Amino acid sequence: MSANSAETASQVEVVLVKSGRTKIRYPATLLHDDGTRVTVRAPWAGDGVRDFGFVRFEPGDVFTEYYWRDRWYAVKEVRDGRGALKGWYCDITRPATLVGAELVVEDLDLDLWRSADGTAVLRLDEDEFAASGLAASDPRAAAAAENALDTLELLSREGDFEALLA
Repeated sequence: MSANSAETASQVEVVLVKSGRTKIRYPATLLHDDGTRVTVRAPWAGDGVRDFGFVRFEPGDVFTEYYWRDRWYAVKEVRDGRGALKGWYCDITRPATLVGAELVVEDLDLDLWRSADGTAVLRLDEDEFAASGLAASDPRAAAAAENALDTLELLSREGDFEALLA
């Protein structure tokens, strides 16, 4: 498979990069690649339970993850082990690249959570984003990241958020 190819393979390795370092890497099943959006499914790849206060990610959870080659975000649908929808965790990222069997995504610190029923929409980690220095080192990327967060929040509150994933 070549970079940004629409070819399919059964498995990919998701590589999440943050501040130039690999934050996490995990295997995922490739569900779809139309050349613009890549969809994968993977079990919770973290160690143990991660309790954010508004949601818990834990062993048995399943993530269906949507990555775009032309958008500055990724959307992760989170379901528990029984299949019940917990909500969507959205990472603000540079556009994803698929090279061979590696799906590489650079996390830009901003995040958004949307609960399953859509009543809770939370902007997350804006302090980390400000502290990252991206606004000074790459103002264009910082502006794109802030715009992506605003877009996802607007879709979550007033638009057809789930149409992103159709």
